[in-house]
Amino acid sequence: MRNYVVTFARGFGTGGKVIASKLAAELGIHCYENRILTLASQLSGLDENVFKEVDEKLRSSGGGFASLMKGLPRARKYIARNEKLVSDDTLFEYQKQIILDLAETESCVIVGKCADYILQGRDNVVSVYIEAPRDFCIKRTMENMGITEDVAQATIRQTDKFRADYYEYYTHGNYWTNPINYDMTLNSEKVGIDNCVALIKDYLKIKGLID
Repeated sequence: MRNYVVTFARGFGTGGKVIASKLAAELGIHCYENRILTLASQLSGLDENVFKEVDEKLRSSGGGFASLMKGLPRARKYIARNEKLVSDDTLFEYQKQIILDLAETESCVIVGKCADYILQGRDNVVSVYIEAPRDFCIKRTMENMGITEDVAQATIRQTDKFRADYYEYYTHGNYWTNPINYDMTLNSEKVGIDNCVALIKDYLKIKGLID
């Protein structure tokens, strides 16, 4: 069968990354999240830490276009003399190229990185958004990170704002939680982690992407 891609957007603490990983494992395909940063680093010749700085967030309120170096060439072989001055937009373009290359070469799961927007309109792509009530997210975050409730609340609030701003900027004004962006929006507390995986697999079958 042809390649297919499942993209995931997720609120912090919802278990979206766990669902994505479990789905990939059950389908026998790769799950890409931080690995995209590594691949983008290898493609560009830039230090991976530069990509980590802009991992689903903007380095300034003005976004990538505010960068002094926004006009840098985006050739695949380009290596910056001063990596701190490489624009957010240029770094995003490298990640975008990795996502496009992955979609062409293998079946996979991609978490975050505006992958649903980058791959929009393709009939072999299924985009999923995972949400959950704040209390559920706080509890999971406290357990997983070993932090207090106050710190968990602040972490969720800040991370979700970073992701929302990043998504809005690179999708030219769309908003991250817009259900129209996705094939499926699942509440991980009500549905359950394993049942989310099962539902997504069922949808892939309905779409004719898996047997």
